[in-house]
Amino acid sequence: MIKVSTSRFGELEVDEKKIVHFKDGIPAFEDEHEFIILPYEEDSPYYFMQSLRSPDLAFLLTIPFLFFSDYTFEIDETTVKELDIKNSEAVFYYSMITIPNGSIRYMTANLLAPIVLNSENMQAKQVVLEKSNYTTKHRLFPEPAKKEG
Repeated sequence: MIKVSTSRFGELEVDEKKIVHFKDGIPAFEDEHEFIILPYEEDSPYYFMQSLRSPDLAFLLTIPFLFFSDYTFEIDETTVKELDIKNSEAVFYYSMITIPNGSIRYMTANLLAPIVLNSENMQAKQVVLEKSNYTTKHRLFPEPAKKEG
């Protein structure tokens, strides 16, 4: 176990086997290589990905398939090799969430660049999907259809 200071969660004791490693960091955060994924609360579809290096840096995540049942993509061979993926059932997918102006109603998920995690070795990468119709801002809670009349 190691101790990690965070601004949001205070001091945490982290099992070293649960540390997520990003070899190349995350786009725009290339110096951030180690994170821990924490549930927002029990039975919640949300998670925090807390940096072990920067106490103030935590990303809000979700499992995209919970909100977008038709979400589908293929991981390229380069990523499979980089993450040493041998068992597809050990792979977890997350999407980063943005909350514009703190309004949960308008939360969006980045479906263009999912985080791919090989849970067997805790290696991860944010993958930008090529030739995709997905964007970085898919609404989690779409506006209800307006009734005509």
